[in-house]
Amino acid sequence: MTNIQQNNPLHGVTLEKLLNELVAFYGWQALGKQIDIRCFTQDPSIASSLKFLRRTPWARERVESLYLDMLRQAAKP
Repeated sequence: MTNIQQNNPLHGVTLEKLLNELVAFYGWQALGKQIDIRCFTQDPSIASSLKFLRRTPWARERVESLYLDMLRQAAKP
C-alpha cells in the first residue's frame, strides 16, 4: 500500500538538505541564536550538526520546526 503525504512539507526532505537550507537562509550565527545548541554555536559544521541531530530527538524537532517557519516566511509575498 502506498502512503502519500501530500500535505507534509518535510516528506522527501533529508535532514542534510534541511540543514543546508537553514544555514543558507539564516547563517550559522543566526541559527545558533534561534536554536541554542553547541553544534551551531561552537565550530559549526554540517557533519557535526547531522551527527548531533540524528541522536537528539528534541533538537531535531526544533530544527524541523524552524525549517517549517522558514518555508512559511519564504512563501509570503
